[in-house]
Amino acid sequence: MLVLRLLNVVAPAYFLCISLVTFVLQIFVFIPSMFRDPSTTPLFSPALLHGALFLFLSANALGNYVLVIQSSPEDLGKDLNLGKGAEVADWLDGSRSPVSALPSTHFCRLCARVTQRHDHHCFFTGNCIGSRNMRNFIMFCLYTSLACLDSLVAGMAYISATLSMSFADPLAFLTLLPHSISQFFSGALLSSEMFVILMLYLWLGIGLACAGFCCHQMLLILRGQTRYQVRKGMVVRARPWRENLQEVFGKKWLLGLLIPVLNVESNYRRQKEK
Repeated sequence: MLVLRLLNVVAPAYFLCISLVTFVLQIFVFIPSMFRDPSTTPLFSPALLHGALFLFLSANALGNYVLVIQSSPEDLGKDLNLGKGAEVADWLDGSRSPVSALPSTHFCRLCARVTQRHDHHCFFTGNCIGSRNMRNFIMFCLYTSLACLDSLVAGMAYISATLSMSFADPLAFLTLLPHSISQFFSGALLSSEMFVILMLYLWLGIGLACAGFCCHQMLLILRGQTRYQVRKGMVVRARPWRENLQEVFGKKWLLGLLIPVLNVESNYRRQKEK
């Protein structure tokens, strides 16, 4: 439990550190290197367009990241009838399920809250993912993946120009790291260049991981399930996939693709208002 709490603090700091390093490399290293002659560079140069694209992806990734943290799932422990003598700790092993509780409610040890439509606890945001912030979490994974892959392409272009090498051969990227390590220890490679090469593999790993997680999460949404329901073997009522999508993304789904906006309200809140 202590390790999980420590990870809950370290993981967000690690993500923010990687984001800061990526931003500095893109703005102050990669993008300026694309300008051959600033005095003759047209207004809509590839460097400026790439910079605008990177800022758009970064703003959406960080914006949705903040909304995931701020839009915490509701604490149902205050509103649910847990019964006489019942403690919130009784939820730990799933042995208690109050009659007034809605499906897929779950007590999180780290958040110390009973949340509705619990999906999982995200250590990189330090928050539970539920009905209120699921859409923002999906957008966060999507734009983080795109920002990492964009940085990967820009970094490869920078390394290609700096080291005068070509990535036309697919094996060139796979053999880049072992060759770079040998050149670094022999003194033929600068520390800054070696750092950028290490970041290339880090961006590739984070980008593919976020893309895979986003696709897996979308598949569960289309089925109307959460990861918690799948893990517990819960049976969900079959509904059309359009209703499942609208429940998570709402009617303003197109706006949520372009700018970070708050998620739709949870079913619990809507039923409570009725």
